[in-house]
Order: sequence, then C-alpha cells, then structure tokens
Amino acid sequence: MRAICLSLVIVLVTTARAHAQITVTDVAVTTQSRITAVLKEYLQLLQRDEHSQLRRMAQRLSMFTDLGKFGVPDAPRWRIHDFEDPRLFHFSRAYNAALNYGDASGLAYLGVSHPLVPAATLVGRLPATARRALAARLATVQASDAAIITATHQSGQTRLNGRRELAAIDGLEGDVTNGTLEQSTTAVLDKISGAVLIGARQREARGHLLTGVVEQLLLENKRARDTDAAAMNMQIVAWRDRRAANEALVAGSGDALRTWRQP
Repeated sequence: MRAICLSLVIVLVTTARAHAQITVTDVAVTTQSRITAVLKEYLQLLQRDEHSQLRRMAQRLSMFTDLGKFGVPDAPRWRIHDFEDPRLFHFSRAYNAALNYGDASGLAYLGVSHPLVPAATLVGRLPATARRALAARLATVQASDAAIITATHQSGQTRLNGRRELAAIDGLEGDVTNGTLEQSTTAVLDKISGAVLIGARQREARGHLLTGVVEQLLLENKRARDTDAAAMNMQIVAWRDRRAANEALVAGSGDALRTWRQP
C-alpha cells in the first residue's frame, strides 16, 4: 500500500508540473515590434497629410475667384487690306490681295514695280571693270525683288493664319475662364497643350517676320556699302591720278583760252 500511494503521489506531481506554463520575454523582439508600430503610425499620418495636400492642389482656382477677370475683352482683330473698292485701290488691288493672302509667285509685286530691262547681252560686251560694277548693281536690284516677294508672301500668310488662329484663341479663352468645378486634371492639361500649340505657331510666324526684317536690313546695308565703296573708289582714283588729271585740266583750259574768240 505504501508503494502504491507513493506511485500515485509521483504521478500526480509529474502531471501537475507538465501542465504548468512558464512566461518567456524577448527584449529585442519587443523593441522591434514597438518601433514597427511607431513607424506605421508616422506613415499613416504622412499619407493622410499628403492626401489632404493633393486634394487642396486639385481644387480649381474658380473656387476662390472669378476666372473671367483673366480674359481680354475687346481684343484687337486682324484687319485686311481693302482691295475690293476700285475707286481707292485701282492700281494696287493685286498687291493688296497678296498682303492679305500671300503670293508665292511674286506676280502681284512685279505688277506694281518698275521692270528691269534685260541687260545680260550688254553686260557681256562691257570691259571687265564696268561689267563688275554693273553686275553688282543688277544683283542688288534682283536680291531686293526676291526679299520683297518673300516678305510679301510671308506677311499675307501670317495675316491669313492669324485670322484662323483667332477663333482657336477665343475658344481657348472661353475654356480657361470657365468656372465649372467638374473639369478634371486631364481637361486642364488639354488646355495647357492647346495653349502651347498656339504659342508655337505664333513663334513660328514671328520667326518668319523677323527673317524678312533681317533680309531688308541686309539689303539696305549692302546699298549703303556699295554707295560708300563707289565714293571711296572715286576719291582714291582722284588721289592716284591727280597729277595727270591736273595736267589734263590745265592743258584743256589753256587750249580753250587760246582758241576762244568773241562770237
């Protein structure tokens, strides 16, 4: 009986110890969990602030002010050269039409300018010095004609395209000053793209006009340079041949005085 009781006591004690729980604490894991929780909380706050900022940025300006004040009332319109009235522009109707619509052939300009007599045969019969001087002047006249024809055509094309672009600009202004809040970011980007496209067209036209102005200035400078060169050549020849010229002048004057008689 003693052995049986001792065995039962041992079994009960062993079973009680087997069901007991021992708590184990890992400081590193606990610290890592706390740091992770704090970082997640900061990320949540940051995302919430970014969301609020994006919503404020997405709000249209029309929520705070009237966009109509950015429009330009009574913008100047493109005017055309009147060429329909024969009483006013009877002799320049074709050239006025070229200034309105362009004229790549240059026939309108040639119709209102003095024609240049063909001088190729005459130039070929002249001495080398005279041929060089005459060819330079003829080249200046022809270069002026080419520059004027090009500038006339570009001016007419710019005026014609400007009238067409005016409708696009008016439409873009109406879309920009529209105060509706239903337009998305994509609609705003489309407006920006349209404005950039119109600006690129206008810069291209401005470049054409500036090119024409530069060509006219180049021709004016060439004319001034040719005039100065001719005057300088005359002065140089006078200084170089002054003795022979003076002797010829004196000889001619003496001969005229000797041979002169009272009528």
